[in-house]
Amino acid sequence: MAFYHRLGGIPPKRHTQFRQPDGSLYKEELVSSKGFSGIYSTLYHIHNPNAVKSIGEPVPFRWEVAQEHGLNQTHLKTSGVEFTGEDYLSSRRMLMMNGDVMMGICAPKQRKMDYYFKNADGDELIYVHDGEGVLYSQFGKLEVRKGDYIVIPRTTIYRFEFSEKGALRLLIIESHGPIETVKRYRNEVGQLLEHSPYCERDIRPPHELHIEEEKGEFLVQIKKQGMLHQYAYEHSPLDIVGWDGYLYPYALSIYDFEPITGRIHQPPPVHQTFQAGGFVICSFVPRLFDYHPLAIPAPYNHSNIDSDEVLYYAEGEFMSRKGIDRGSFTIHMGGLPHGPHPGTVEKSIGAKSTDEYAVMLDTFRPLQITTDALEFVDENYPMSWTE
Repeated sequence: MAFYHRLGGIPPKRHTQFRQPDGSLYKEELVSSKGFSGIYSTLYHIHNPNAVKSIGEPVPFRWEVAQEHGLNQTHLKTSGVEFTGEDYLSSRRMLMMNGDVMMGICAPKQRKMDYYFKNADGDELIYVHDGEGVLYSQFGKLEVRKGDYIVIPRTTIYRFEFSEKGALRLLIIESHGPIETVKRYRNEVGQLLEHSPYCERDIRPPHELHIEEEKGEFLVQIKKQGMLHQYAYEHSPLDIVGWDGYLYPYALSIYDFEPITGRIHQPPPVHQTFQAGGFVICSFVPRLFDYHPLAIPAPYNHSNIDSDEVLYYAEGEFMSRKGIDRGSFTIHMGGLPHGPHPGTVEKSIGAKSTDEYAVMLDTFRPLQITTDALEFVDENYPMSWTE
């Protein structure tokens, strides 16, 4: 849950007359969640948001499970990937999935989208591993940069324009349910508590309206039930002169996440950053190690009884793993114990801090890799705990 925000001009009361300079009415649109019972925002258009010019043939946009992969501790070596496709949508490669969530990478050659995208299936969480740019949506401009989590609620119409400088690499997470801040870090009215590892000051909503008034032909590709539906409108969907509410895209930098530490090794939930139905997202960031005189900084072995654990390694030295690179995924499945590689526990004793960054996805239903992931599988990883 975010907080109340508004941009541009809006009438004093909802669902009342709000007129344009020529005397015609602005077109009001309510974007709501859970029917009319969840968070929502109210938008005011110059043009009718229903004015469809044409509808093209839908294009398949789905991924297949790799049934033959079986129960294996898995390392996906994607660090050497420079590009995954031409544009933002065709370069999405989802590497693992279940009924609640999909996770993958996106490294497009084209930095600017010449169309708009709407995900009608799920909320999106995009981690900017490399790159910087601007997210343009009905809610305005949101500048994004390396290290940002970008939370985009479903049905948000948007396009990215990324800088041509440097590498561009995104981690994409799509959620069947809403992506929210962590419930135990909120009070009864939704404000983040004092002991939360981040607060509202760290959350960046759209800061400026971006109004596109012209008419013409504007393509919006809408993801719904495994297809990209091609909708052409006679005006830009970014014709909003004002809006207010609680539902909008926002950014939170991993560099603003404040770690929780203790005398002995803290369990992964202290790193939790977001929650959703069926999974959580955690952030591992530079922090001081445990300060008990007999502390072991390396994580202990553990067995996942009812969750699968994915780590995406972003930056730094990953003390508990060997052979892991920037951009690697490790997937440790429920039913198998996992822990530090041999030698890393003893090596960690006496260490004072870590400089690593990683994004963790913990699911509460089994996760399966896709056929797109097979080319990245490290065949030696399941045996890498052998002394």
